Amino acid sequence: MNKQFSFIIITFNEEVHLPRLLQSIKDLNADVFVLDSGSTDKTISIAQSFGAQVLTNPFENHPQQWHFALKNFPVQTPWVICLDADQIVTPELNKRLKDFKDEDFAEVSGIYFNRKNFFKGRWIKHGGYSPFYLLKMFRFDSGYSDLNENMDHRFIVPGKTIIWKDGYILEENLKENNISFWIAKHNRYSDLVAHEEVERMMQIRSQTIKPHFWGSPDERTAWLKQLWWQLPRYVRPMLYFIYRMFFQLGILDGRTGVIFHFLQAFWFRLVVDIKIDEILQQDKPLNAVPDKKLSPIRFVLVFVVLFVLFYYFNIFFFGITSPGNHHYYSAFLAGHLNYISWLRHFLLMSSAALLNLTGFGAVYNEYDLLVAGHGIIQLVYSCLGLGVISFFAAFVLAYPKKIKSKCLFLAGGIIGIELLNILRFVLLAIFWDKKAGHILDHHTIFNILLYLIIAITLYFWVRHDDAFNANESKN
Repeated sequence: MNKQFSFIIITFNEEVHLPRLLQSIKDLNADVFVLDSGSTDKTISIAQSFGAQVLTNPFENHPQQWHFALKNFPVQTPWVICLDADQIVTPELNKRLKDFKDEDFAEVSGIYFNRKNFFKGRWIKHGGYSPFYLLKMFRFDSGYSDLNENMDHRFIVPGKTIIWKDGYILEENLKENNISFWIAKHNRYSDLVAHEEVERMMQIRSQTIKPHFWGSPDERTAWLKQLWWQLPRYVRPMLYFIYRMFFQLGILDGRTGVIFHFLQAFWFRLVVDIKIDEILQQDKPLNAVPDKKLSPIRFVLVFVVLFVLFYYFNIFFFGITSPGNHHYYSAFLAGHLNYISWLRHFLLMSSAALLNLTGFGAVYNEYDLLVAGHGIIQLVYSCLGLGVISFFAAFVLAYPKKIKSKCLFLAGGIIGIELLNILRFVLLAIFWDKKAGHILDHHTIFNILLYLIIAITLYFWVRHDDAFNANESKN
């Protein structure tokens, strides 16, 4: 029997996953302890058939379940490895564990494994999901479950930790191939996260791990969480989705990966923000009102004036900077202050760069984007999104909010609109068939979707302001 380490696994109805995991660690000849939370399938009998010792405990959340496991299993080895049932130990990690000896790691308290996450059969390689390090192996007498987390469970060890970059575990929940299961699961998780964040606002709950961007993977996560909590609700899901798609190259994960990043980065986070406001408004005073009262007539008038001003100024400026306009053409503006030309160049350059990163040969000139084997896309004035930006800017500036809130939201919104525009051009270049008979052209489809996103974002931006002022009034 292995004298170096034991395994602990938590389960609930894992008959589809557990045999896969237990088979991957069988030849390590280590003790296996399984904590179940009331499975109604063959999970327990499967665990026992592999020689595992099984306990049951009602499920509250993952941190509490791991806490119970570490306190109640009779582990006799100096090290313990804690795994989820939908994970698999790869042959490379298996070999590392076969060669593992406690005396070789006398100064080490914990070891991070490298996780590969799969969604609907596809490895999510980008968007911040690879590499992804998890503290899974630690000294049994010193490691513990972080009970200051409500959903994102993690283990804590005092002392030195190391990372096995080639020590991969594969994580693929086959039940999540049914999207209804994924949504129902994350709807439950959103309750836990929302309550946790409200408790942090009220200073009932604190972070156990010291935040440090240049520290261990968990210390960096703690630092990023502090940044996340400071971002405005309803805006941060869109910012996070854009960050994962473009800056962390989530777009390279293909159609399935884009769906995953949208659900996990945007949909889930938006649901959490909605539930946070629902919790905060439960005790909202009946007489609570915003600091600045909205006058509908004044708002509509200011909005219309600003929209007309922005919209027609862009058209006017485009006219006087177009060489074909002989009567009103301004060579100085066209050559030195032509923000429309700069925007078009940025969109073409960024779209071509993304296409080249994904393996498509793309080149561009002043107006056209050419993709090898897929034809040409021409960026005319209506492609630039200036009309949508005019609408968005007019609404934000007309609405009675603090100037700082307006500036931050306006800047983030404009960046988001144009990054979505780049995504549109990339998808058009690859998938749009110009010869097919489309009921709606891609400009109309994009504008419908974009205005819908803007409407939802503006709604929650306004609601967030009302909820904040109500909370301030109560305090």
